[in-house]
Amino acid sequence: MELIQSFTVDHTRIVPGIFTSRVDRLGEEAVTTYDIRLKRPNREPVLDVAAMHSLEHIIATFLRNDPDWKNEVIYWGPMGCLTGFYLILKGERAPQAIYELLLRSFKAVEKAAEVPGATAVNCGYYRMHNLDMAKWYAREFVAYLEENAENSGIFTYPQTERLVTDEGQHFFDS
Repeated sequence: MELIQSFTVDHTRIVPGIFTSRVDRLGEEAVTTYDIRLKRPNREPVLDVAAMHSLEHIIATFLRNDPDWKNEVIYWGPMGCLTGFYLILKGERAPQAIYELLLRSFKAVEKAAEVPGATAVNCGYYRMHNLDMAKWYAREFVAYLEENAENSGIFTYPQTERLVTDEGQHFFDS
């Protein structure tokens, strides 16, 4: 069975950043999945689940209300490994093209007085939120993005190198 694209990324070398995870074509239209990585996988603690839930609510609300981007947003949600989020947008853009959008999105977390949709009527587990920690993670990521804006490494996935035989057989580390 073929590995899915996100498993071909060398998670021992990935750093926080904004990466193109995959581009899917639906006829003439493209849909791009971005990896918005806040933590170094397997090297730093993952995001607190309640804070991640709050970040999901606040940033999804921000993105879907941004006048320039709201019609482009398909999905914003957490990674299962709790090291970041996936953003799915219509079209195909380089990660650098959404840098300012993400910077504004994470800065909006700091301004949030409450978590939108954090009620029993609007949320599947409304008691699991932590706005203060969400703000802390958002500040940390904003500072990192601003400090590394000129670093191409925050926009380019490190790829896993795989041995390929002369016959085309692929070998994967276990």
